[in-house]
Amino acid sequence: MKQPGKGKFDAAALWQFGEALLTASGLADDRARDVAEVLLEGDLLGHTTHGFALLPAYLKALKEDMMEKRGEPVVVADHGAALTWDGRYLPGPWLVRRAIHTAQKRLAEHPVVTVVIRRSHHIGCLQAYLKPVTDAGCFILLTCSDPQSRTVTPHGGAAPRYSPNPLAVGIPTSGEPVLIDISMSSTANALCQRLAAAGERLPGPWLVNREGKPTDDPQVLFNNRGGAILPLGGTDLGYKGFALGLFVEALTNALGGHGRATGETRWGASVFLQLINPEQFGGREAFLRETSFFAQVCAETPVPAGKPSVRLPGHAALARREEQLAHGVQLHPTILPALIPWAETLKVNLPSNV
Repeated sequence: MKQPGKGKFDAAALWQFGEALLTASGLADDRARDVAEVLLEGDLLGHTTHGFALLPAYLKALKEDMMEKRGEPVVVADHGAALTWDGRYLPGPWLVRRAIHTAQKRLAEHPVVTVVIRRSHHIGCLQAYLKPVTDAGCFILLTCSDPQSRTVTPHGGAAPRYSPNPLAVGIPTSGEPVLIDISMSSTANALCQRLAAAGERLPGPWLVNREGKPTDDPQVLFNNRGGAILPLGGTDLGYKGFALGLFVEALTNALGGHGRATGETRWGASVFLQLINPEQFGGREAFLRETSFFAQVCAETPVPAGKPSVRLPGHAALARREEQLAHGVQLHPTILPALIPWAETLKVNLPSNV
């Protein structure tokens, strides 16, 4: 085998490796399978900070009983088209997949089905959940907040108050779906952690230090240096990202009835999931006609000489996914070395290089 962390890995072998680590840590087979597959999907799509890079933290949470291994979510409210669960800090990817399955079944009776989950554990990469739903012809909205996390400052502020609050949307078309996954902050926590650990800087001044001055140094977020991530839009247009961050807080923590006001200290997620059946509105064919037309118009927009063509959200990720499924997954070089101690402790064989 090549040097650990180098080279490419077969996607199925990686999935089996992740699943084996999780089952050896006490998760039931179906839960381990969902968690491993969602994390792998993050890497396949190119979200290398939200794929197998999260697995050591998940394994640590299982070891320390901060992620629940057994039991079911508690139904807080059920009104048919609107459902609220207390996730009890069960594995986030398993909970979200279960919620999607539940919502899809209920679309037979309701045009729109909404599931809110409070006290889920971390749910990974949001884009990883979208394609199976759009393949089924449904429109999906998924967003989350971490009520114990405070790394993003409100527009004009100089101190952290809330989490990056990603928002994902899957839109079916007659061709490739549009798969949106963006944070309501200028960057994500995980990227800042990775760059800080490597002694590197961000591509731009996406943070502020404790005095409120913009900086590209991720170290200001750690070791009590008091910095914060700017809202999406930065110092100029951050009022837009801040507004969207408030929107996510209302959809997740507020609708779920649990969050920042309750003083949550455990790593996890408040989740908002909504599935929409286009057939029950203007009709599926009309929906696809509109989404496909607009996607094509945007893709064919003239660009300045020498510049690449307009790219629709998710299309580069889907191309990357197809390439990696065919020719092997390129993990970030820090990922496998971080998993080797867990593999040794749990007696799980490492995946071989392609």
